[in-house]
Amino acid sequence: MKLDVPLKTLGPVDHTALKNAICAATREQWLEEQLRQKSFDVHAKTHSIIMLFVEGWPELRISKHSGWAQYSKYALPVIQDIIRRHYSIHGTVIRAVFAKLLAGMSIDEHFDDHPSFAIGHRIHVPLVTNDEVDFVIAGEHFNLKEGVAYEVSNLDFHYVANPSREDRIHMIFDYVEDAPVS
Repeated sequence: MKLDVPLKTLGPVDHTALKNAICAATREQWLEEQLRQKSFDVHAKTHSIIMLFVEGWPELRISKHSGWAQYSKYALPVIQDIIRRHYSIHGTVIRAVFAKLLAGMSIDEHFDDHPSFAIGHRIHVPLVTNDEVDFVIAGEHFNLKEGVAYEVSNLDFHYVANPSREDRIHMIFDYVEDAPVS
């Protein structure tokens, strides 16, 4: 969704159980699904664990992926808390993924162009990060903090650089208020 600002801070969340669960994921789990990496060149240097993903337009079809069974019990309390505090509760989460940007890698500049991005709130919850990670949105530099939720203006050009020696992990979800979902 295009926001009036590049990044909106939503505030701290109770992320400890979620962080512990995702940090215990195996290399095989991170590499199991390559949907994002194969569909979107900018994500080639990332690994993903997908819980929910959407297809179609204008009717949206949401499918549960391999990450749902193991991680939804940790992710849903965080997601529901963010929605309850900041958005109408009469909506639908259409995407939910864990994205790992590998140490020393970057995500090239892009904007998210599926039509659903125009109506969805793109929420990032950093679970593992550090002060070296640079998230640039509409030309402004941001250092997102662990355990704080943010809404990103993902229709603006953005990129991420992780020059550190530590992988960066975010939970990312898209929430559509009053979504046309089948």
